[in-house]
Amino acid sequence: MKRATERHNLFRNGLWRKRLLLTATMMPMLASTAFAVDKPEVTAEEVLELLRESGVITQQQYDAVLKKAEARKEEQAKEYAVKWDNGLSVNRNDGAFKLKLGGRIHLDWGYASGSSAIDRNEANNVYGGSTIDGDGVEFRRARLYISGTLWEEYLFKAQYDFAGGDVDWKDVYMGKENIPGLGTLLLGQMHEPFSLEELTSSNYITFMERSLPTSAFAPSRKTGIRAANTLYDQNITWAIGAFYGDTDDDGDSNFDDIANTDITLRLSGVPIFDNEGEHLLHLGLGYSYQIRDEGETELRFRTRPEFHITDVRLVDTGTFDADSVNLFNPELALVWGPLSIQGEYFYASVDSTEADDPSFQGAYLYTSWFITGEHRPYSRSSGKFSRVKPKDNFIGGGSGAWEIAARWSWIDLTDSNVEGGEQNDLSLGVNWYLTPNNRLMFNYVYADVDDREEAEDGDVDIFAMRLQTDF
Repeated sequence: MKRATERHNLFRNGLWRKRLLLTATMMPMLASTAFAVDKPEVTAEEVLELLRESGVITQQQYDAVLKKAEARKEEQAKEYAVKWDNGLSVNRNDGAFKLKLGGRIHLDWGYASGSSAIDRNEANNVYGGSTIDGDGVEFRRARLYISGTLWEEYLFKAQYDFAGGDVDWKDVYMGKENIPGLGTLLLGQMHEPFSLEELTSSNYITFMERSLPTSAFAPSRKTGIRAANTLYDQNITWAIGAFYGDTDDDGDSNFDDIANTDITLRLSGVPIFDNEGEHLLHLGLGYSYQIRDEGETELRFRTRPEFHITDVRLVDTGTFDADSVNLFNPELALVWGPLSIQGEYFYASVDSTEADDPSFQGAYLYTSWFITGEHRPYSRSSGKFSRVKPKDNFIGGGSGAWEIAARWSWIDLTDSNVEGGEQNDLSLGVNWYLTPNNRLMFNYVYADVDDREEAEDGDVDIFAMRLQTDF
């Protein structure tokens, strides 16, 4: 009897009506959360506001619930999420701290055969005792890295390469983003901003090795300071830096190399960029002024024949004293759906009394085609190409992405008192992207060399294959 009276009183004072109204009001929100997470019809704040305006909850209750919701948001913002984003990422929900662990494994096999003239050059010790005939296998790269962001704007990266049985430093730097009028500032060992092919990651380049002139002229990594930013909605990128020393593999420079300083800059843009990069035109220009000290520092340009397993350099200036070098590098790339065309020209003007101020040059041009319809992705924020993602991964019957490519590559290291030789390479390639993180590469290279001092003109046939995984 007592319980019946209590229920009657509850109904009379409206508590049951309020609870029924609250339940009826909350049901749409719960349903939208359960079945339409991506597009909820109402927010929790809107529901609370509705309940307060309807008199279901008091202002005091409204404020208390809202305060608890805000506190819960702050707690969730400080929680961490672990996910796979082409590498293992650990991010705080508010974006204040981000951490990424990754690496790459490039396992190469290759076979090369030189003409009889190349064999005679080897017998005459033109290549310093190295041989190009034969076959071999190597871990071209075996890298691990950790990178991240601290307090939203402070960057760092440490990357190490274990290929060859020792540890070499690659990218090791720290920096800050969002500096007014400057953009991003990095300090440490990093790529100098020079050459589209050099700046594009080895995970994403079209051929197993970069072209002859890129390998010979592009300054690659050194320790220094670099600023970079974008303009006009990322349609233009610029970067400039000062880099010091004849950097070795541990990121340090020799103590007495005070003249080994590079001032390097690059400007690039995409006057055409449609459909998220499916159609684009890239134009770029790089310049590097390399300060040397004739009589104290030596200069040398040389390159492998787009085949890393051998130590032979078919073209080589040898070492000579130099006072400075001016390097120029115009770039061009076109992506039109599955079709891609890319080329660069390199010109090095050397101030050297010993070598009578020689000038060296080189260029490459290549085209590729995705048989399966993909296109080469491009990063407007950095002005370089990025990861290919197959439309249909080679998993459960998918085909992956297939790309065919052809490249002409040329370098001339003969001028004035220097007879380093001239080389032309014709390369054919097939790339099979099994997934965004796995690739098989097949390359054939025909290398033709002449005009090298005390060496016969000759040619080399090269067959190479790479199994690649990166994460």
